[in-house]
Amino acid sequence: MVRLRRHVFTVATAVVSVLSLALTACAQSDSGVGSGDREAAYKRVIKDPHPSPDAVIEAAGAPAGVARAGDGSLLLSYNARYIGDDEGPAAAAWRIVSPAGRTVAQQAWHANVEDQPDQYIGVRDGFVRWHRSSRGAESAYALDVRGKRHKVTASDRALSTHPDDIVLHEGMPARFYRPANRTMAAPAGAPEYVDFALDERGSVWFVDRSRMPNRVVQQRDGRTLTSMPMPKPYTNGGAVTAAGGTTALALLLGGPNGTVRGLMVTADDGAHWRSLTGNGIPWQDLKLESVSLVLRALPDGRLLVGEKGGRCWLADDRSNRAFHQLKTPVPFTSFTAQGKTLYGIADATKPTYDLVKGEGLYASDDGGRTWRRQGKRG
Repeated sequence: MVRLRRHVFTVATAVVSVLSLALTACAQSDSGVGSGDREAAYKRVIKDPHPSPDAVIEAAGAPAGVARAGDGSLLLSYNARYIGDDEGPAAAAWRIVSPAGRTVAQQAWHANVEDQPDQYIGVRDGFVRWHRSSRGAESAYALDVRGKRHKVTASDRALSTHPDDIVLHEGMPARFYRPANRTMAAPAGAPEYVDFALDERGSVWFVDRSRMPNRVVQQRDGRTLTSMPMPKPYTNGGAVTAAGGTTALALLLGGPNGTVRGLMVTADDGAHWRSLTGNGIPWQDLKLESVSLVLRALPDGRLLVGEKGGRCWLADDRSNRAFHQLKTPVPFTSFTAQGKTLYGIADATKPTYDLVKGEGLYASDDGGRTWRRQGKRG
C-alpha cells in the first residue's frame, strides 16, 4: 500500500532469515478482507492519537525501509498516510528484530502528512533516526539494538568528515552522523542544500552547481582534493554515490532537473573519470528525469542504476563497464543490498487502501536473475 511517501533507494544490509520472520503483518489480496474493511481499519489507525505498532504495521503493508546494526539486528520502518490530500493525519512505526528474528522492541506514533517520513540508518551499535518537521525543525536520536534511546548531539557548525562517518540525510539539509560521539553535523565545505556521498576514506563528494558547467568536487578535512567539470555536451550533474572504491554521478541534459543521459565514473579517487552512456543501459529510451533516478554504489564497487518504481540495472563487476537488467517478479519501489545479495521492496505506486499484488520483500543472491519472496504481503 502506498503511503504518499517518497520511495528512497537505499543501500543497507539485511539478513534473509530475519526478514522472513520480521514481516509478521502478512495479508493477501484473497484473504477475505475486503477493500472496505481495510479502508476503515486504515483510517482508524491514522486517526488514532496513540496507535499500536502492530496496527500501524498491518495498515502500512510493505516496510518503507530496512536498516542493519553491526550485530545483525534489523530495524524495519513503516508509514501509513492520509490518502487524498497533502494534509491530514498519518501514523508511523519501527520494529527492531534480533539476528534470530525475535522482535525485541517496537514503537508507533501519530504523525502528520506534512512531515517528511523519518529516515533510519544502521550503525555499529544500533540505529539512528532523523526527522524533519513540516516547519523545518530537525531532530535525531540513536537506538541501541534493544530499542533504548540515546541522545544525538547536533553540532552548531559544519565539521570535517572522518572515515567512519555516515550519510544521514542527502539534499536539504545535508547531514552526516559520527558514531564515535553520536554527533550530527553538516559536512564542512559542502553547500547546505547539496546531495552528497561519503566514501570509506572520509571524503565528501558532491556536485558544485554554482558554476557552469557543474563540477564534481571531492573534499577531505575541508580541503578540495579534486574538481572536475561535466564532460561536453553535459553541463549539469545529478545524484552522486560512492562506495567500494567507486564514485559516480548522473549526467543531465536540460538543466539541474533535466533528463539523465549517462554516468560519470571514477575508480581511482578522482584521478581519472570516464563517461558511461551505453554499456547495456538504454539511456535514450528511459526519458528519466533526475528526480526519478536511483543510483547507488554497492560495497563491492558495482553500480546499481534504475528508475524509481521501474527497471533497474546492475554492473556485471566492479569495473562497471557492462550492465544487465534485473528481472524482477513485480516492480520494486526500493532496494537494499548486502554484498552479492539484493533485496527489493514492492509497493503500490498510486494511493490505495489495498495491498497490491506481490506487495512485500524479495531477495536475490545471483545479481537479480532469480528472486525469492520473503513473506507474503499481497
